Amino acid sequence: MLEEVERWLTTRSWSVTDRPLHQILAAKQRTGQSVSVVLPALNEEETVGDIVAIIRHDLMQQVPLVDEIVVVDSGSSDRTAQVAAAAGAMVVHRDAILPRLPTVPGKGEVLWRSLLVTSGDIVCFIDADLKEFSSDFVAGIVGPLLTEPGVDLVKAMYDRPLGGAAGQGGRVTELMARPLLNMHWPQLAGFVQPLGGEYAARRSLLEQLPFPVGYGVELGMLVDALHLVGLDALAQVDVGVRKHRHQDGQALGRMSAAIYRTAQLRLARGHLVRPSLTQFERGETGFEPRTYSVDTEERPPMAEIAEYATRKVA
Repeated sequence: MLEEVERWLTTRSWSVTDRPLHQILAAKQRTGQSVSVVLPALNEEETVGDIVAIIRHDLMQQVPLVDEIVVVDSGSSDRTAQVAAAAGAMVVHRDAILPRLPTVPGKGEVLWRSLLVTSGDIVCFIDADLKEFSSDFVAGIVGPLLTEPGVDLVKAMYDRPLGGAAGQGGRVTELMARPLLNMHWPQLAGFVQPLGGEYAARRSLLEQLPFPVGYGVELGMLVDALHLVGLDALAQVDVGVRKHRHQDGQALGRMSAAIYRTAQLRLARGHLVRPSLTQFERGETGFEPRTYSVDTEERPPMAEIAEYATRKVA
């Protein structure tokens, strides 16, 4: 590990207990910064309501840390939108944001568009499939942005159990993302959960970053932020244990391909010879190929979008 990363681990890696809530609130009042929480959601009616309710109770009603909770529904076929609204979130459909640009499927697309319907100086992203959720996830990653002026982006780190086994979650992280980062961006080797969906950043940074539309958004954001603001502006906070719905192996394969594509673009900005991934499923006559396209599109920095610039002036 680079000496720079070893130093970073001692100066930019914290625990949620390092910043008591009263200290975070005092910093928020002193700096006058506002906080938005965004939950990208697709068919998460079983979990999204509890997450919204806990954030509202703990960080809006009990203490005024969060100023708004926005759930961006990316086309759910279940009651995700109704459940989220009933729990107290503002719910916006992905397709209603920036309608002049046709939407494409993908998590990064939703996160990018969320910048147009939120107002916080700090934007905190939380995945909507978390179970046994704690508001520490939000307070933990927002805290350094309020108390440390030199920090621009904070990732959550945590244990990820799989099937009752501790530390066995995060398979794409260990098999794809961590090797890529260690080999090509060793300054980022200290991130425990580089692909984690829980992170917070200053709007002033987010609006300057391109957003891969799919699963590559987290890796792309880390790499681009490193080049834009430097390692010392990035941090991570230990928030405990993350439990969520796990995907099957083939879905993870497609996720890995999108992440590799994102890394490839940032390594060379070159031409991808074959932007697709073929996987195999056993059918009646043997193994049958299934070919999926790999996310190849990225959204430009939000600061370049005319509607966003107009909103900021207004």
